[in-house]
Amino acid sequence: MENIVEIYTDGACRGNPGPGGWAALLLFGEHERELSGAEAQTTNNRMELTAVIRALEALKRPVQGRIYTDSQYVRQGILEWVANWKKRGWKTADKKPVKNQDLWQALDALAGMHQLEWHWVKGHSGNVGNERVDELANRAIDAMTG
Repeated sequence: MENIVEIYTDGACRGNPGPGGWAALLLFGEHERELSGAEAQTTNNRMELTAVIRALEALKRPVQGRIYTDSQYVRQGILEWVANWKKRGWKTADKKPVKNQDLWQALDALAGMHQLEWHWVKGHSGNVGNERVDELANRAIDAMTG
């Protein structure tokens, strides 16, 4: 058996900004763990980032992992954009402050502790892990908004 943690993450928002939820599913061998939460006023991108951050925070030691997200923003950000933002002092190519800098910095620090592969999955297309975290994120919003 490979010693790889598989992590599915998703964020959801009703209105953008609006009430949002995030969720993560961590799979390791026979073990699985679900995480989710919600915020009253947020954006979809913040929820997508929060889901990955909370998943990585839940790991007790450095791991080899595969992260599955339906957010190109998260995947491209961590694989391509963060390095340039750091070189430019957290400014975009056109010298504007990076949106969600707090979350990107947290994600960058956490990701650096692990060996991670980043996979994009098409949302709402029958991927079992993705469908599950989508449902958990939406349930978290429902629980908060009552």
